[in-house]
Amino acid sequence: MSAGISGAAFIAGAYEHPERNIPDKPAEQVHAEVAAGALADAGLTFADVDGYYCAGDAPGFGGISMADYLGLNLTQIDTTETGGSSYVVHLGHAAEAIAAGKCQVALITLAGLPLQATANLVLGALHGPEDSFEAVYGTSIHGMYALAARRHMYEYGTTSEQLAEIKVAAAHHAQYNEHALLREPVTVADVISSPLISDPLHRLDCCVVTDGGGAVVVVSPAVARGLSRHCVKVLGHGEAPKTSANGRLDLTYTGAVWSGPRAFEEAGVTPADIDYASIYDSFTITVLETIEDLGFCAKGQGGPFVAGGALQAPHGRLPFNTDGGGLCSNHPGNRGGMTKVLEAVRQLRGEAQPEVQVPDCQLALAHGTGGSIGTRMGSSTVILGREDA
Repeated sequence: MSAGISGAAFIAGAYEHPERNIPDKPAEQVHAEVAAGALADAGLTFADVDGYYCAGDAPGFGGISMADYLGLNLTQIDTTETGGSSYVVHLGHAAEAIAAGKCQVALITLAGLPLQATANLVLGALHGPEDSFEAVYGTSIHGMYALAARRHMYEYGTTSEQLAEIKVAAAHHAQYNEHALLREPVTVADVISSPLISDPLHRLDCCVVTDGGGAVVVVSPAVARGLSRHCVKVLGHGEAPKTSANGRLDLTYTGAVWSGPRAFEEAGVTPADIDYASIYDSFTITVLETIEDLGFCAKGQGGPFVAGGALQAPHGRLPFNTDGGGLCSNHPGNRGGMTKVLEAVRQLRGEAQPEVQVPDCQLALAHGTGGSIGTRMGSSTVILGREDA
């Protein structure tokens, strides 16, 4: 567990690229645009940045190439790669570095162009020790998540209708987001009647694929005090991998069973205290298992928990992904952790769309999942609070 970061760092700037299809720009330019947007939001400049964080979506020589491209003068750099959860990991690492005095202004960027033929998609080029045991037999991303969904259904009686409630909530929120890729509200029946992609997952159980990006700026308390922007306090962070355990794999839980408790302990709060949650939503089953693993309900009770509009803002039991999330709005570069942090920041600042703004939002959670809940993953959880909390 990270040590001593509660209140030691603040998110001062946040920015999400407004486009979902970017055919005319290279990845490094999108990184630069979101970086400039987040710094402007914070009231800072590139010259203020002394810490930089990026992951496998960064082109060229990763963080080194991007630091050169952006003209950064750094004392701290971190290129930790855990897939879609990387940017939640980076937020915790940046807070640790600031607490340790390694930097004062940390910039975290994401940019991905999966819709473009020339995209620098590192994930597509990875070769791991598992390939000769898995890839040769024709596994797929959808298929592995479907296995997790089917096992959860077998163990706990979870239904397709309950999974569909997650998509219904995301779509309800997305209709108010002018930048969301899919803005049409849907019903449970719509989800169930959409084509099967990999049984039991339907097309509407699956996330969107978009170009885009986002960035956040994390600063020390001393820097935060000098800014006019409302800052968001980093209260707690946890991260953990979950492996396939050489085949002894339980598909009904995620790495959130470890990252969540660590984040809650460091923040000194409980799941019952959370007003809003940004939860990684590559598929509806990802959300359901993560809700259980983070402690919002008991294991196996995710299906009943999400039913009846429980995830819908502003007054649901656990308002989640009020921008529409990866299921409806944005999943840039097939990496959704950054957007989870961005919407949590909007909620705490009171800057979410009015129709989905959680009243008096004081505490928010953002959670990222990288890899696959059907094989191996990197999970990361962060607890954030209002500056005056």
